[in-house]
Amino acid sequence: MRLTDYELFEVPPRWLFLRLETDDGAVGWGEPVVEGRAQTVRAAVEELVEEYLLGEDPTPIEDHWQTLYRGGFYRGGPVLMSAIAGIDQALWDLKGKQFGAPVYELLGGPVRDRMRVYQWIGGDRPADVAEAASEQVEAGFTALKMNATAETERVESPDEIRAAVDRLGAVREAVGESVDVGVDFHGRVAKPTAKRLASALEVHEPMFVEEPVLPEHNDALPAIAANTTTPIATGERMYSRWDFKSVLDDGTVDVIQPDVSHAGGITEVNKIASMAEASDVALAPHCPLGPIALASCLQVDGCAPNALIQEQSLGIHYNEGSDVLDYLADPSVFAYDDGYVALPDGPGLGIDIDESVVRERAGDVNWHNPVWRHADGSVAEW
Repeated sequence: MRLTDYELFEVPPRWLFLRLETDDGAVGWGEPVVEGRAQTVRAAVEELVEEYLLGEDPTPIEDHWQTLYRGGFYRGGPVLMSAIAGIDQALWDLKGKQFGAPVYELLGGPVRDRMRVYQWIGGDRPADVAEAASEQVEAGFTALKMNATAETERVESPDEIRAAVDRLGAVREAVGESVDVGVDFHGRVAKPTAKRLASALEVHEPMFVEEPVLPEHNDALPAIAANTTTPIATGERMYSRWDFKSVLDDGTVDVIQPDVSHAGGITEVNKIASMAEASDVALAPHCPLGPIALASCLQVDGCAPNALIQEQSLGIHYNEGSDVLDYLADPSVFAYDDGYVALPDGPGLGIDIDESVVRERAGDVNWHNPVWRHADGSVAEW
């Protein structure tokens, strides 16, 4: 079996799909994308596939991963690692189909038969969170996530801190104590405010506070953790096991959130999960993306003993015009029941992509996140 062809599809709302094909007609799918930089990642995928993979046997995935990562001398970062991630997913999809088994079976077998998921509420500038929380709990979700704030100043006012606390309080009042609520700082909050905000939110017992500071300021996490007993989560903008090494070594992170479409794919995130397990840290993969990314996450979740909960993007505020289920031949594979989704039991990634829909909707998607500014005109973190 040899890799003979590949195609890339930019599809709405903001995703990039990779289709790998072999000489015996087998097809594997991956989702290599940096949201807002799909065309940049597309160029990286084209370069990697054409230089290293076409004409090769797709089955030695670890060797291909090492070649893609080390072969060009310069390594790491969001573009290269996201390109590798999507290729890796497609290679695993092919291998699972070759052996007639889900990927998690090839990684040692499942430790669970279903995975808990959470639902987003509130949008980028969180609003109407109590009403949205009630609606999602009525729909069967037992865990939610919301942004803590919109843009923030480096040292924020007491009013803004109180507003964030009140929003979480409104959600807690609406859904009670049995529903978990994660609070995403989204890297929008500088260290002085992050310390105060994490401490102030503790009264409403969030499931975790996510990305309390930007990953380039991870050295501030111990100071933030010292101000709260709330679990600290981070990792969506960390791209390899080496990026995670320092936060696992210092003992301040409780939940890691690598993205299987950004952090080197199934091969790398499975290794990161094992590193985290050795540090008594939970896994909650980041995934505000499409169906291939979610299926890839569930393959890792299925065999990771420390997997806590899975992000998924059904109905998320980014998904305008298209949603996760639109590209699946059988949408029931992601049927959520009592806040859980069953592990896909089909071969490979366990999903069937509706290729006709992909081809119909493919085009220049050109999604970009907004650029926010402070009252004084300076650029704010989004």
